[in-house]
Amino acid sequence: MKEVVELAKELLLRPSVTPDDAGCQALIAERLQRAGFLCEQLRFGEVDNLWATHGSGGPVLALLGHTDVVPAGPRESWSSDPFVPEIRDGVLYGRGAADMKGSVAAFVIALERFAAAHPGHPGTVALLLTSDEEGDAIDGVRHVADVFRERGQKIDWCITGEPSSQDKLGDLLRVGRRGTLSATLSVKGVQGHVAYPEKARNPIHQAMPALAELAAHRWDEGYESFPPTSLQISNVHAGTGANNVIPGELQALFNLRYNPHWRAEQLEQRCESVLRAHGLEYSVHWHRGGEPFYTPEGPLRNAAREVLARFSGAAPEESTGGGTSDARFIAPLGAQCVEIGPVNASIHKVDEHVAVADLEILPDLYLALIERLLL
Repeated sequence: MKEVVELAKELLLRPSVTPDDAGCQALIAERLQRAGFLCEQLRFGEVDNLWATHGSGGPVLALLGHTDVVPAGPRESWSSDPFVPEIRDGVLYGRGAADMKGSVAAFVIALERFAAAHPGHPGTVALLLTSDEEGDAIDGVRHVADVFRERGQKIDWCITGEPSSQDKLGDLLRVGRRGTLSATLSVKGVQGHVAYPEKARNPIHQAMPALAELAAHRWDEGYESFPPTSLQISNVHAGTGANNVIPGELQALFNLRYNPHWRAEQLEQRCESVLRAHGLEYSVHWHRGGEPFYTPEGPLRNAAREVLARFSGAAPEESTGGGTSDARFIAPLGAQCVEIGPVNASIHKVDEHVAVADLEILPDLYLALIERLLL
C-alpha cells in the first residue's frame, strides 16, 4: 500500500499549522471528486472545512479528521526538517505524521477504494475535515455541526482517526471522551504595603483556601468506563514582583475533565458556590470545550471491535481516556462515535512519527470498517 505513504508525504509537505490548511483539503477534494464524491468547502473565518460525500440516504457513516497540526518548535531540535517528510528505518517522520495526516491519507485511500468497488452502495459514506482541531476549535467541526443541525444533516456513525493506539496498531478502541471545562478566575483584593495588612486585602490569602477546596473535592466515583471527574489548577498569578507589596488581584486558571455524570453548567454552578462560600470578590470566565460523549454497545462498537481484533490479533481495550477530540461536536447530533488510529507515542513531540508498516495497514482497516457497516 505505497499509495498511502505517498499521499501522507504530500500532506506532510504542507506546513498547515492551525488554522492554515496550506492546501491539504484542496488536494484531497480533487482526488475525491475524481472518485465520484460530492465535495463542499465550508470556510468560516480563517478555518477551512471539507465535507465530501458518496451515496445517498441512510445510514450515514462519517470519517472525521483534521489537516492542521501544532507548531513544530525549533527546527534544530528535530533530527530532520519537520515539514519535509523523511523515512528512516521504516518510520515516517514529520509534523502531523501521527496526529493526524497519516490517518487522513488512509481515510482518502479507503474511500477511493470503497467507491470504486461499490459504486451503488447503500447509504452515505462521508469525510469531514477541519483545519481548526488543534486550536480554539470554534470555526471548525463545532461550527460545521451547527450548520448540520440547521440543515437536518444526520450522521449515524462517526469514526475519528485520532492516534488512539497505545503500543500496537489496533490495541485500543476509544468509545468515549470526557468533557472539558476551563475557567479564568480573577479575585479582587486591595493593594497595600505588607507592613500594614489591615489597610489592604490580600487576594492570595483569600483565594488559596477556595482553590484548595476545589482541588481536593471528590466530584464523583466515575461513570461506567469513565474515570472520576478531576479539577486541575494550571496557573496562579498575582503580585507586582516586589516582596513588600500586597497585590490587588489574583488570577488563576483551572480545568475540569468530567464524565457523563455532569454537564458544564452544573459544574460551573458547583464551583461558583465554593467561591461564594469563601466570601471572594471575584469574576470568572468559563470556556465550555465540549461535553462528554459515550458510545454504548451497538452496531458501530461491535463492528470496530470485530475489525480491530482481526487486524491486531486480539480484542482491543475499550477506553474513554485521554483528552478531547472533535467527535465531541458530532456526538450531540445523535451519532455513535469511536476513535481508531495509529500509535500515539510521539504526538505533539519533536520527531513526531508513524511506522510505515502501520500506515500501510490503515487503509485496509478503515475499508473493512466501512464495508462492515454499510454493506
